[in-house]
Amino acid sequence: MNMSAQALRIAIIQAAPVYLDPDGCLDKARRLIGQAASKGATLVAFGECWLPGYPVHALCGMDIPGWWDFAADYLDRAIEVPGPETQALCQIASEFQVDIVMGVAERDSVTRGSIYSTQLIISAEGALLGRHRKLRPAINERAVIADGDASGLQVFERGYGVLSGLNSWEHQMVLPVYALAEQGTQFHVASWPGGETPAPASPAALFSRQHLLSRAFAAQTGSYVLCASGILAPENLPPHYRDFLREPFTGNSAVIDPRGEIVAGPITGETILYSNCSMTLIRSAKVAFDCAGHSGRPDQLEFRNHSLPGQSGSPDDAQDNFGPSDKNGPAEGGAGMEPEGAQRR
Repeated sequence: MNMSAQALRIAIIQAAPVYLDPDGCLDKARRLIGQAASKGATLVAFGECWLPGYPVHALCGMDIPGWWDFAADYLDRAIEVPGPETQALCQIASEFQVDIVMGVAERDSVTRGSIYSTQLIISAEGALLGRHRKLRPAINERAVIADGDASGLQVFERGYGVLSGLNSWEHQMVLPVYALAEQGTQFHVASWPGGETPAPASPAALFSRQHLLSRAFAAQTGSYVLCASGILAPENLPPHYRDFLREPFTGNSAVIDPRGEIVAGPITGETILYSNCSMTLIRSAKVAFDCAGHSGRPDQLEFRNHSLPGQSGSPDDAQDNFGPSDKNGPAEGGAGMEPEGAQRR
């Protein structure tokens, strides 16, 4: 990390995907990323499962007519990692010289029957630095999205600072937050499906809370949080799937500073949100509170990540952040894969 860098310009792309069309999503992403880069952005973030679109059928009962057709179609349109879509994203990052954190629906490349809600971390040099599969889908997502693993709970040393990411309700799981705090995250992408929803009447307890949880992450870790959310309206879906979207996704993306304060947004509609981030403020926040450092008590409380080698309790066959199902690891020399010597913590 270059500690002399005092500011970073970031961008959140809040836009509807070209639903169930990976190539269409890539074309749109390229145009919007180019626009953000032209405004000086160094880091660009997208919402959860933006490519090829969030699985809205996960929010509906399986007894609804057409549900199984939708589920089969969605599995077919999910992408594999690595693959042509990751190669294209790496080329876009390199072309515009920006880091990209992209939410994708990832199809398991071995079984071809499971989908993960995955964040891809792609460098301005055109390398796929990492992949994080959502550890545990929300209760209403589990009919569609499979459990991920903790091997992707890693941070990435970039020239401007330390980068990390999580998906939606992982921010309420506490331990993933600590895992990234322990590694010194400074810029964090919180990818969400589609907006800040009002609290339902008690005792109902299932609602977004994307601002609350993103602000908590910022304050706990002393980092900037890009609360990146998508938008989606019925007209964005194929006509035969529009009834599955019960409520429009309104976005409400925001940038949150290391004190937990919203400093840009929330926004609605299709737009790009920009903000300038101060390294001085990050350092001040960590001086005030460093939950895994001077504010912690490692002599009393201990954290372990069983998916990573070298930690007590880790399985002997622990895998890297390309996931447990990739039995042979990334293909050697594959496009968009991590180059030898890439910095990773």
